[in-house]
Amino acid sequence: MIVDPWVTGASIDALREIEQLETQGEPSAVTQNVSTIEIRVRYAETDQMGVAHHANYLIWCEQARTDHMRALGVNYRELEQSGIRLPVVDASVRYRAPAYYDDLLDVRCWVRRASSRLVSFGYAVERNSDLLATATTSLIAIDPNRAVQHLPDQIRECLIAIPDPVRL
Repeated sequence: MIVDPWVTGASIDALREIEQLETQGEPSAVTQNVSTIEIRVRYAETDQMGVAHHANYLIWCEQARTDHMRALGVNYRELEQSGIRLPVVDASVRYRAPAYYDDLLDVRCWVRRASSRLVSFGYAVERNSDLLATATTSLIAIDPNRAVQHLPDQIRECLIAIPDPVRL
C-alpha cells in the first residue's frame, strides 16, 4: 500500500509507520525506491555558532544520490567508463531548520523523473524525524566531449521515478 501524503495529509511519522508495517509483508514501492544514508555533522561543516553551513546540504545530497544510484544498480564510475557523464544542471535547497555540530542526520533520496537525457532527484534531510531541508537536483547525460547524450535504456530502467514522499 502506497500512501500519498498530499491526498491524506499524513505526517512523515505516519508514513514511516505504514512503511514499517508494509515491509513486514511485501516491501512497498516507496520503501524500495527511497534510500537513506546517515550523516553526522562534522565540526568543519559548521560556523562559529555550531550551525551547519548551507553549502554542505548539497554535498550530503550528492552522497545520498550516488549511494541511491548504486543501490539501484547504477555505478557512477562504470557509467563514466562507458562514456556517459551526469553533471548537475539544476540544484535547489529549501531550508526549514538548522542542523548543528554532531547532529546525526538521515538524508533520503529518490528519483523524481527520468527521461531520455535528464534525471531528477529529490531529497529530505531529517534529524530525529524532523524535516530540516528538502532539495532537488537535475542531471543531464553528456559524452566526454560534453555533447548531450541519451541515457542507455538499461540505466533508465533502473531509475524508477516515484511521487515525492515529502512536500518539497
